[in-house]
Order: sequence, then structure tokens, then C-alpha cells
Amino acid sequence: MSPEDLKRRGLVLLECLSGSRAYGTDTPESDTDIRGIFIAPRDQFYGLEHPAQVSDATNDTTYYEIGRFIELLTKNNPNILELIFTRGDSVLQRSPLLDPLVPQDYLSKLCEQTFAGYAVSQIRKARGLNKKIVNPQPEKRLSASHFCHVIRGQGSIPLDEFLAEGGMDISDCALVNIPHMRDVHALFHDPGGELGYRGIFKDETTCEVRFSSVPKGQRPIAHLAFNTDAFKKHCRLHRDYWEWVEKRNEARYHTNIEHGKNYDSKNLMHTFRLLDMAEEIARDRTLSVRCRNPEFLMEIRRGEFDYDTLISMAEEMIAAIGDLYKAADLPDRPDTDRANATLIEIRHSAYHA
Repeated sequence: MSPEDLKRRGLVLLECLSGSRAYGTDTPESDTDIRGIFIAPRDQFYGLEHPAQVSDATNDTTYYEIGRFIELLTKNNPNILELIFTRGDSVLQRSPLLDPLVPQDYLSKLCEQTFAGYAVSQIRKARGLNKKIVNPQPEKRLSASHFCHVIRGQGSIPLDEFLAEGGMDISDCALVNIPHMRDVHALFHDPGGELGYRGIFKDETTCEVRFSSVPKGQRPIAHLAFNTDAFKKHCRLHRDYWEWVEKRNEARYHTNIEHGKNYDSKNLMHTFRLLDMAEEIARDRTLSVRCRNPEFLMEIRRGEFDYDTLISMAEEMIAAIGDLYKAADLPDRPDTDRANATLIEIRHSAYHA
């Protein structure tokens, strides 16, 4: 079943503009997102299964079956709450069958977690992106030997430099573990390659050194320390960075680079939008989908604030929102019995019309 099928069969109960065009933060390049509610055909609903959600190929248009929709309402899902609070010309179609659905009935203290809590997760995401932007990783990952140093006097030198000084090949070297000394090993060298030394590493991907059997009487040429933790961290950062590069939205990334503030401005704009909504729910027991301060949000999107300033502002808002919810005249959770009765009423009206 597709969105077109729902419309053709008259199953759509609500259809609204969603995303930036509903928030009032759209630009000429913004997509047009549509969200809505439909009711499953009676024969499907009475059968073994019916679709809970119907979307187009790009997910720009999504409709939720009324049962699934009310279930998500009782969990205070932000996207779902936004949909039933959408007003004005953002509402493209609305059926009178939804009249029993009172939006305010579903606002609760759970919104602190779903709105402000989600904003906190976006701040963490913004911090992670900030780290990626300001700490790009080399295209080729560093080898394990880069994290090995040879003790010399009261200091150390890189293993690669030590080997180059002596004209030694790493494959002619051997390591022997030194008891009670983590990641410090005795280093041996066999210039003729006659002793069967196995080298230091199996390959460049390993995080562990390779030990060899060394004949008695052989003396180590040095002692080597392998910073295993630093190598593992480098491998993780390198993998995460290049996975991000592969999946990132290039247009959005270049916008972030152009404003020069080293953060995902669209991500932080939505963070503040969610915090504003969380505050409004606790203070006024309502929710404005059309943003009350679009100019401020668009300033964030254009990168007109420093990253640290925005993070500090968001953290102050989160603390204040916590206090608001403690004192708010809101139930702890939506009344699921009332939600169930509403759903039954809507289905009864639709199926017995």
C-alpha cells in the first residue's frame, strides 16, 4: 500500500506539512515533508494484519495508522505530538473523525524525557561532529609501529627511527615479553635472518605484538614500549571518521564548513527548537509547531554563534526545563485508558458509518 492508495481509497484522516516548512525555518532548498494519519480498511483491520505505517520511497511522505499513532501519542513521541498540534495552513486535510482526539490530553511530564532528553542526545551528536570536523583523520591509517617507541637513556625514540638508524628491517626483529611490565618488551635483531624471528606484528591491522622464540645467549638490542591504548583509539577514530565521511550529507557538510564554526548548525537549530517546545509544554500546557523564535533559530542555522556559546546556552535551558517539569501541572504519563476509548470511538465511527 502506498500514500496514493490511501488517498484514492479515502483512508487519510489527517495530512499536514511537516519539518522545516511547518516550523517556519525552511529555506528555498528545503524539502517538502508530509506527515499524516490514516485508518486501516475495515477488512484489513479485522484480518490477521494491517499496516502500521505507509511511506513513499524517499520517506518524505509518511502516514501512521490511527492505532499506531495513538500508541505513539501515549509515549509522547515528539514527531507525533507535533502532528496533532499542527495548525493553520500547514494542515492540508483533516477528517471530523479525529474530533474526539484532544491534543492536550496527551501532554505529560514524559515530554521532558522525549523532547529535552532527545535534545541532550543531539548535543552529544553535535559534540561528536565537532570533534570530527576539527580533528580530520589521515586517509591512510597509521601503522602499529607508529605507536612503538624504543627506550633510550632517560627518554625514547620512535621505533621506525631506531630501525632506520641501524639499517634494520622490522621483519628481522623479535620480541620477548618482560614479566610484570605491561606493553614493554625486549627487542632482538637477527641481521642474517637465520634464527627464525617472526617480526613484531602479524600485520598492520593487529592490536597485539607477535612474540618469537629467541635462543639462549642472545642479547636484546633495546627495549620497546607499544602504546596499545593509543593505537586502538586511533583505529577507532579513523574508522568512525571515514564512515562518517562516506555517509555524510555533502551539501550540509559544506554549509557547516562555510560558516566556519565547526558544528552542524542544522542539528543545533533543531536542538533549541526541541528545548523551546519542552519548555512551552511544561509552562503553558500546549505546543506550538510553528516556532515562536524563528529568527534566533535561523541565526543558529547560519552559524552566527560560537559552538561553545550554544552548548552553554542549551545546558542552561536543560537545567531550567528540569525545574519547570518538577512544578508543572501535568500528569506523569498520558491516560492510556482514555486513549484507548478514543481509538475505539474513532474506529467505531469509521467502520459503522
